Amino acid sequence: MATRGEFSSRIGFILAASGSAVGLGNIWGFPTQVASNGGAAFVLMYLILAFLLAYPVLMAELLIGRATKANVVDALGQVSRNISGRIVGGWGIVTVSLILAFYSIVGGWMLAYTLEAAVNLVGLTQLSQWLLAFSLERNILFCALFMLLTVGIVSGGVVNGIERWSVRLMPTLFIIMLILFGYVMTQDGAIDGLKVYLLPDFSQVFNPDLLISAMGQAFFSMSLGVGTMLIYGSYVSHSENLPRLGAAVSLVDIGVAVLAGLLIIPAMYVALNNGVQIFAENGQLLSEDTLIFTVLPSLFATMGFVGSIVAFAFFLLMSIAALTSSISMLEVPVSYVVEKRNMARQKAVWLIAALIFGLSCVIIFNFASLFGFVIALTTQYSQPLLGLMLCLFAGWIWRRNDILQELKKGDALAEQRFFWRIWPWYVKFVCPLIIVLMFYRSL
Repeated sequence: MATRGEFSSRIGFILAASGSAVGLGNIWGFPTQVASNGGAAFVLMYLILAFLLAYPVLMAELLIGRATKANVVDALGQVSRNISGRIVGGWGIVTVSLILAFYSIVGGWMLAYTLEAAVNLVGLTQLSQWLLAFSLERNILFCALFMLLTVGIVSGGVVNGIERWSVRLMPTLFIIMLILFGYVMTQDGAIDGLKVYLLPDFSQVFNPDLLISAMGQAFFSMSLGVGTMLIYGSYVSHSENLPRLGAAVSLVDIGVAVLAGLLIIPAMYVALNNGVQIFAENGQLLSEDTLIFTVLPSLFATMGFVGSIVAFAFFLLMSIAALTSSISMLEVPVSYVVEKRNMARQKAVWLIAALIFGLSCVIIFNFASLFGFVIALTTQYSQPLLGLMLCLFAGWIWRRNDILQELKKGDALAEQRFFWRIWPWYVKFVCPLIIVLMFYRSL
């Protein structure tokens, strides 16, 4: 059995787990959902539901991971004490691999747009146009580059790879977001966007569509259900207080989403003020990919030389957000292969990455038919069902006393805490009900 890694510090785990949770869904998905669902009313319900739904499920993953100290297949196998857990674990590995296959394509686009902004600064017009053009060559090249960056980090292991780079990338992400927010707020039209974002229309708060959208965003923004948090939990010391760590991760993830909204919604209204179309003819906000790859670049183009600098910073931000998530996704199948096949980490990382890159290429060559299909299959169907299974394992199958003993390892008074009085029944009854409702409404 290969020696398992362990995070060397509390802040290292918090930033790594937050990096896993913080992805493109926070930075382009959340602001788009806000703009399409009542502005600040959506923000309010998202904040509430993030702790009512996402935090309890996150804790289920972290607890199972740390208690078993195993990869996702063995961890769920130990909890279920039969083959059902191993099947669900294998299902999670397949799902996260498919997610990483399309995520690497999008991450490659972010790298291409970052490089385009850089070459645009030095006047390389022809290269700039090639980087912006949607082509097989560009998509494959930058997908491969994004995967190589991911491989480079995961190859270093838990401490020297994932933790080391998370501690660098996450603060960089925050700094870039704050700088961009400060700049955008100096532009005409930004205050209009800020009002939409911060002033709630309370008549929309209990709109069923808004509630379902807020539930979905809260659940998916923390990358729950596919084993990433379970694996990171397995690398946490038994001496740590898990409920506090989980709360810290949730707060960072929510904070990034809220900050992204503070940046992108005002930027959209700056674009509108500069004559850039942000709404379709039917009055609906333009879709997420159009917003990121058409609307905002059009805004940057109206800013002249400064716009190229802002574009570089923005797409670098998006690339970092994508990378902090991709490393946790790759770690899920890698940990399984390292532990079950006793394979050297370097070899396992390259092998798994090559297989996933192969899937990415299949999607790229059949983009029209496969890209949207794989996204829907994994995020709309597989991920919520896996989240439901995790709740069932933690709430109905895992022995209650075993859970308490695991909590007591990091907090001798765990039995007296508010968390223990609420969480077991909540994850047993309420979370499955919410996930089923969310899944039903998404069909």
